[in-house]
Amino acid sequence: MLLCDGSMGGATIGSMNVRVDAPLQAYNTFGIAAKAAALFHVQSVDDIRAALDSALWGSSRKLILGGGSNMVFTRDVDAVVLKMEIPGMSVVDETASDWIVQAGAGVGWHDWVRWTLQNGYPGLENMALIPGTVGASPVQNIGAYGMELQNRFHSLDAIDLRSGEAFQLDASGCGFSYRDSVFKHLPQDGGLKSQAVITAVRFALPKHWRAEVAYQDLQRKMDESGVRAPSAQQVFDWVVDIRTAKLPDPRDVGNAGSFFKNPTVTQEQCDDIIGRDPHVVHYPLGDGHIKLAAGWLIDACGWKGKTVGRAGVYDKQALVLVNRGTREDPVTGGEVMTLAKAIQTSVYERFGIMLEPEPEVI
Repeated sequence: MLLCDGSMGGATIGSMNVRVDAPLQAYNTFGIAAKAAALFHVQSVDDIRAALDSALWGSSRKLILGGGSNMVFTRDVDAVVLKMEIPGMSVVDETASDWIVQAGAGVGWHDWVRWTLQNGYPGLENMALIPGTVGASPVQNIGAYGMELQNRFHSLDAIDLRSGEAFQLDASGCGFSYRDSVFKHLPQDGGLKSQAVITAVRFALPKHWRAEVAYQDLQRKMDESGVRAPSAQQVFDWVVDIRTAKLPDPRDVGNAGSFFKNPTVTQEQCDDIIGRDPHVVHYPLGDGHIKLAAGWLIDACGWKGKTVGRAGVYDKQALVLVNRGTREDPVTGGEVMTLAKAIQTSVYERFGIMLEPEPEVI
């Protein structure tokens, strides 16, 4: 039942706080000013069902929002935004080889990684300090420093936004690939985008853990420290140091993290680029393809530190686009995408590679 509470655009549905014509600037890490038709603060599965049953909003289009770290708003959102705030962290099961641990969709990802280590469950440390929430992590199949979510994923709980029914998915049902999943594709393409909302995620963390330190930056940390067999906490600390040195804190400088995916090419394509640019940063993959460092490609085109309007390229990491505006006069999504398209054109003209943005553009 919808009840107006008499405040500016405020209402409640059951026990859930709802804001009508709601500002979203505080809910996206780029700090872009935009509004939603309605903003629901979801703290339980019952809240989702209450929203779906609402006479006023139940049939409206839904947009799922976690930490807002992977979205670029180019306009106001004519939809109900479900701001996922479901809490909870626990161990739910174990096998001979793994601990099965679970977090609610609204738990901050970095808080979750830190909790697992503090409680003796290593395995997620390479993905420390990735912004966003646990519920958003399978959508993007997040990853960093030689580890991807799919390597530790067990299963997830979700709600069908059409029927309100709960269901579970294992890794095969999520259709994971590089920075991709079934949640990023529309139903006509076999996906679940706008059709489901993740409420909890489970991970299988190994009892026989070993450090994953093949990534170049981590090898450098090992050489600097002289530590050849780091603990999970040491890897966590190294990753935090590396990311802090390279990436801006969204609380200080608005950004959406890595803006472009690292492209993959054939060995022949890589050899051609090396022939022209022998210092290109690249990593062999298990299937014979080569991953190129998108940040290096952008930097090689001279974009690091450049600004277009109120959108800029971070001066310490060319892969990150930033908000050069102020809270009162922030960057617009249009400015961000104008800069992104200019970068794509430069990289394509020099290297023959079209970079693909990571954030969802609304």
